[in-house]
Amino acid sequence: MTDAVPATAPSTPGSEQDASTTAELTIERPAHGGHFVARHEGRVVFVRHALPGERVRVRFSDTAADASFWRADVVEVLEASPHRVEHPWPVANAIRAAARNRSAVGGAEFGHIALEEQRRLKAAIFEEQLTRLAKTDRTVLVEPAPGESEDGLGWRSRAAFAVDAAGRLAMHLHRSHEVLPVREMPLAVPAINALRLWTLDLSGVERVDVAVPSGGGEPLVLLVPASGTTPRRVAAVASSIDGASVGVLDPESGQVQRLKGRTWLQENVLGIDYRVTGAGFWQIHRAAPEALVSAVLDGLQPAAGERFADLYAGAGLFTVPLARAVGPDGAVLSVEGSAGASRDARRNLHGQDHVSIVQGRVDAVLGGWNDPLDVVLLDPPRAGAGKKVVRQIVAARPRAVGYVSCDPASFARDLGYFFAAGWTLDTLRVFDLYPHTHHMESFARLLPPAA
Repeated sequence: MTDAVPATAPSTPGSEQDASTTAELTIERPAHGGHFVARHEGRVVFVRHALPGERVRVRFSDTAADASFWRADVVEVLEASPHRVEHPWPVANAIRAAARNRSAVGGAEFGHIALEEQRRLKAAIFEEQLTRLAKTDRTVLVEPAPGESEDGLGWRSRAAFAVDAAGRLAMHLHRSHEVLPVREMPLAVPAINALRLWTLDLSGVERVDVAVPSGGGEPLVLLVPASGTTPRRVAAVASSIDGASVGVLDPESGQVQRLKGRTWLQENVLGIDYRVTGAGFWQIHRAAPEALVSAVLDGLQPAAGERFADLYAGAGLFTVPLARAVGPDGAVLSVEGSAGASRDARRNLHGQDHVSIVQGRVDAVLGGWNDPLDVVLLDPPRAGAGKKVVRQIVAARPRAVGYVSCDPASFARDLGYFFAAGWTLDTLRVFDLYPHTHHMESFARLLPPAA
């Protein structure tokens, strides 16, 4: 598919290899994290940009002699899988990048795989994590997002860019501080590409974050100035951006200074309005909020008068519909560690006196919470909730737990903690909310032991 990359002399088994070393490998199976498993001289190698069954030439990246595994990237496909397709984003195409003696940009590591096969592989990866970490077998079906396009493009409502030394819009190469200029972002919603930020002189800016309301509307562009950049220069960059609100983001505090327009986005999910500050967390796929809220409500069936806890609650994506469902005779505890997200939640739940919004660590808040809970919903970060939080949830004795996860490994690990306490996995839905990447999202309903 490309010109062959010359191989250097092979190393002896167990030795450290130079990063320019290449080898021919046969790919065995997918692995968590966007990798595929192969073996070289008796050692496991995690390979990116491959497919099961392929014969490929790889260039090694991490090859420490004492490492339990090595890493490598495909530089040439010798025998292709029938599921390999042309990558929709040239700068993220690893084979094309290798021919230019560089790495591909990150963010679309599954772009070389047909969309249906991506979902089949993700299902296999999820199943493997459940078997290995939770010691349970479960058939998984990965569902596309509602209204997903046939090509899986145009879904990102949020995107982050770097800026190169010449002031051009850029993105980082995978696992590298090096950046490459870009002129499009095919995974992004059209409104992001319509800004044509790659035509601007962004000198003096280190990072550019762009967000668009899930249902459409004016984008918000956040600029992170480089060290030493004057306010006048930042204002000049802002004035060159048409069709968007613009602010300056302090990445340390998360605070946003308005330059023009507004510093927040108006989101709407299933008829509910939300206000989300520019730096605040929100689901990235344009259809993700609707898909996940629907899954939570269908799975947990909140009833009037019930007492819910919404842990890692963010701006209140789930808290608001849960508060409406349980009504004033019920109660909802919202716990979020981010001060900015908690402020958003207070705005979004203004006047809901039956909702308690607490900013703080989830384990600290649960440790001091004595009121009974009928249902617990948690949506932790990629690292998961952990054993302590799971034990606190189990101790609250809810009728059900809803677990929203963005990482099958941490979910499976936490699921194992619930299993150890006698809980069972009832509903499990997995969503392909990150097409052309290895990421996925899931919702699970867990039930306590029978009385």
